[in-house]
Amino acid sequence: MSVDVKKLKVNELKEELQRRGLDTKGLKADLVERLKAALEAEAQADAPGQGEQEDEYCEDTRDNEDVEDVEEQPDGQQDVQETEHQQEQDGAAQAEQVKVEADKGGNYGRKRPHEENRSYGYYEHREEKRSRTPQPPAEDEEENIDDTLVTIDTYNCDLHFKVSRDRYSGYPLTIEGFAYLWAGARASHGVTQGRVCYEMKINEEIPVKHLPSSEPDPHVVRIGWSLNHCSTQLGEEAFSFGYGGTGKKSSDCKFADFGEKFGENDVIGCYIDFDSGDEVEMGYSKNGVSLGVAFRTTKEALAGRALFPHVLVKNCAVEFNFGQKPQPYFPAPEGYTYIHDLEMEDKIRGTKGPATKSECEILMMVGLPACGKTTWAIKHAETNPEKKYNILGTNAIMDKMKVMGLRRQKNYAGRWDLLIQQATQCLNRLIEIAARKRRNYILDQTNVYGSARRRKMRPFEGFQRKAIVICPTDEDLKERTLKQTNEQGKDVPDHAVLEMKANFTLPEACDFLEGVTYIELQREEAEALLKQYNEEGRKGGFRGRGGSGGGSFQRYDNRDGSRGGYQNRSGDGGSGYRGGDQYGSYPGQGNQGSSSGSQ
Repeated sequence: MSVDVKKLKVNELKEELQRRGLDTKGLKADLVERLKAALEAEAQADAPGQGEQEDEYCEDTRDNEDVEDVEEQPDGQQDVQETEHQQEQDGAAQAEQVKVEADKGGNYGRKRPHEENRSYGYYEHREEKRSRTPQPPAEDEEENIDDTLVTIDTYNCDLHFKVSRDRYSGYPLTIEGFAYLWAGARASHGVTQGRVCYEMKINEEIPVKHLPSSEPDPHVVRIGWSLNHCSTQLGEEAFSFGYGGTGKKSSDCKFADFGEKFGENDVIGCYIDFDSGDEVEMGYSKNGVSLGVAFRTTKEALAGRALFPHVLVKNCAVEFNFGQKPQPYFPAPEGYTYIHDLEMEDKIRGTKGPATKSECEILMMVGLPACGKTTWAIKHAETNPEKKYNILGTNAIMDKMKVMGLRRQKNYAGRWDLLIQQATQCLNRLIEIAARKRRNYILDQTNVYGSARRRKMRPFEGFQRKAIVICPTDEDLKERTLKQTNEQGKDVPDHAVLEMKANFTLPEACDFLEGVTYIELQREEAEALLKQYNEEGRKGGFRGRGGSGGGSFQRYDNRDGSRGGYQNRSGDGGSGYRGGDQYGSYPGQGNQGSSSGSQ
């Protein structure tokens, strides 16, 4: 997508220049010229020759550009003053230019500090060229923090939830598809006894004008408690208790009216009482006024497991008072202690993340649509809770787009194509972020193309990189495909599947893969079936590339397809496949996702 540099705001220009290591000082006109020159130079330097066509494939929208390191964004409460402070670094003339932009209708008002949806959204889909062998991205520099403090846990939160430097406030990404997503985070410590409390303030409802007007509850926060190993989707499983700004409470995906609605500038107090006999009670207050008890569970059911402060937000910036503030927003009820003020022996530390990348693991699923990849990924994550796997796939992203605990395809048929496209864009962005975080991942995509496997794994250099191949019998695959279509409404285009079959190669241990594991058919049987699939794909009009390393190949131009003539390209999904395994970039198809393998 072409970009009109002149239409970018000052902060957007600075963001793009900073990513390129260029000077960010000067008036807007200077920044525009500097960025235009850089873009022209990039276009000339990166224009591929005939033998480099595979580099046009864009699995990750920007493989290694360090665009997501925005920890230095303001904490949420500084509003206009914080924005102006950022501009002061570039001199009074630059600050004056920002004010001019604001007067012209720009978004430099009080909302600006969190408006991540503008800082680089213009470049989200641009079809730019990249070097053939991307270098691993720089690791996010997280300042060491006193582990005795109760803070937001940067390891125990969603990748798209941005935590402030002091770890007491945060906000979600809101660019494009991220505005549909919930983003959750837990505190670093939980509790098993006593009467304990904390406070949460909604500092800001972040502008998301790019969402359709029909989007229900574009700004909402859910707050409460959950177990260490619960998902970040607060209130949508057992032992996960949340009270939301819509005036609903939920646990185990059961929603009921509670309290009253709340929003920007409101402060919600959260209270948990282990001293009421055999039951554990969880109550809330709004702006200092008690709303009563929302949840009860038993100590027997908890079985000694700690409950942790937990927040789930959609397009809102929030701030916590765990007790670290000199004065609370509102006084705590008599007998309650802020979690920050508890003795260390009364606080339970959540799972700590790996200390180095060499301790981190990324499992890359390999298999055709509907073969069972997502099913395996979910089960593997559940049976290894200590690793806290982050599943990277469109299925996982769609789970974060739920409305009242329901997946959207059940009632969003009219906008399903749009939503799955947005999910694919989010996935590309999350993969970029993931490569810089010390965590464990499962990449839940088809990954049948050797060239794309190499491209996806390069940024994760230093991780333990392994391939998990799921190749069921052809009969099982047909049965699972039918079941997926009937139950989930997923209908992968036949020509997309044929193209994958024509080019499906099995991974081997190499410089970017330390190991390969076969879950169903083992390698010898899988190779025999793949020969059948390769031939089937070629008969369908697709020429395979062969080998695991990739290379360009010629697609036939006389096929009936919505994209018209196909060009000499390559990648994990073909012409128009912005997400590689996002096989359904064809207009009108029921599913364009990548994870595809759930049963």
